[in-house]
Amino acid sequence: MAKKKHKLISFRAILSILTAVLVGYVVYQNWPDMVETFHHLGETNIFILLLLVPEQLFMYYACGQIFFSYLKNQKEVKEFSKKDILTISTELNFVNHAVPAGGLGGLAYLTYRLHPYNVTAGQASFLYVFRYAVTTVVNYFQALVAIVALLMLDLIPPEAKWVIPVSLLMNFGVFVGLTIIVYVASNKKRIEFFSKSVSMAINALGRIFTFGKKRKILSEDRMNHYFMDIHESVKIARRNKKFLKQPLNWGFVYSFFEVATYWIVAMSLGRPELLPFILVGEAIGSVFDGIVPYGLYELGMAGVMIALGVDFPTATIVTVMTRVFTLIFTIATGTGPYYKVIRGKNG
Repeated sequence: MAKKKHKLISFRAILSILTAVLVGYVVYQNWPDMVETFHHLGETNIFILLLLVPEQLFMYYACGQIFFSYLKNQKEVKEFSKKDILTISTELNFVNHAVPAGGLGGLAYLTYRLHPYNVTAGQASFLYVFRYAVTTVVNYFQALVAIVALLMLDLIPPEAKWVIPVSLLMNFGVFVGLTIIVYVASNKKRIEFFSKSVSMAINALGRIFTFGKKRKILSEDRMNHYFMDIHESVKIARRNKKFLKQPLNWGFVYSFFEVATYWIVAMSLGRPELLPFILVGEAIGSVFDGIVPYGLYELGMAGVMIALGVDFPTATIVTVMTRVFTLIFTIATGTGPYYKVIRGKNG
C-alpha cells in the first residue's frame, strides 16, 4: 500500500514538474508577443480592457455549464456547485493552454477531473465532442450572418471573396466529420468494428516503433469498453433530446463570449467595427481549435481578417493582444486550482 502511495506521489511530482515546464515553454514562445502587447498598451482604453476580467470568468462558467447542465440529468452523477463548474472549467482552460496537444490534454484532464463525480470516460468524451460540435455550429451561424453583413455593406475586397467558400467548406467538413462520429457511435456493431480497428492500428504502430519488442500496447477489450461507453452516452442523448437543450443554449452563450474576447480588445483600440471580420475569423479558427496546438488558431484567425481587407497591423495587434491577455489570465486563474488537484487536495 505504501509502495502504491509512493508511486502516486512520484507521478504527481513528475506531472507537476512537466506542467511547469510546459507552461514555461508556452510563456517563452509567447514572450515576444507579450513585449509587443506591453508596447501597445498606451494605444488602448484600459477601462474597456478591464471588461476582459468578468467576461473571461463568465465565459469559463458558460463552458462548464455545457457539461454540467447535461450531467445534472444523469442520476448516477454526484451533485456539483456553481463553484465546481467555474473551477473545473478554469482548470480545463489552463490545461488546454499549457499542454499543446490539440485538445487531447484537455480531454484527458476532463475525464480525470470528472471521475470523482461518477462521470465515466465515455460520458466525458461525449460531452467534450458535443461542446466542440455546438461551438462549431454556432460559430458557423455567426460567420454566415457576418458574411451577409459584409457583402451587403460591400466591405469585402473582390480579391478576398475566396475566403467565403473556403470558410463555408471548412465548417461543412466539420459537420461531415461529426456526422460520421455520430453514425459510428450510434450502432453497437459499428462501435465494435471501429474499436477493433483502432486497437489493431495502435498496436501495429507500437510494434513498429519498438522494433517488435512490445507486441500489445492497447487492450482491445479496454478500447471496446471505452467506445461502448460513448455509445451508451449517445443512445441516452438521442432518447432524451430535451437533456441537450440547456447545453445547447450555454453553447451559444459560450461562443458569443469567445468572440467577445477579441471584440473587447478591438474596442479598446478604437476599432469596434471589426466585429464581423472577427466572427468570420473565429469560424475558421474554431475548426482548428480542437486539433492544432495553441497559437496556430490565432494565426489563422489573423490571416482570415487580413485576407478580408483588415490592415495587417490592426489584425495582428488585435489577435496578438488577445492571445497574450487570455494566456496571462489563464495562468493567473488556472495555476492554483490545477496544482491543488494535482496535489490531491481537491476533487
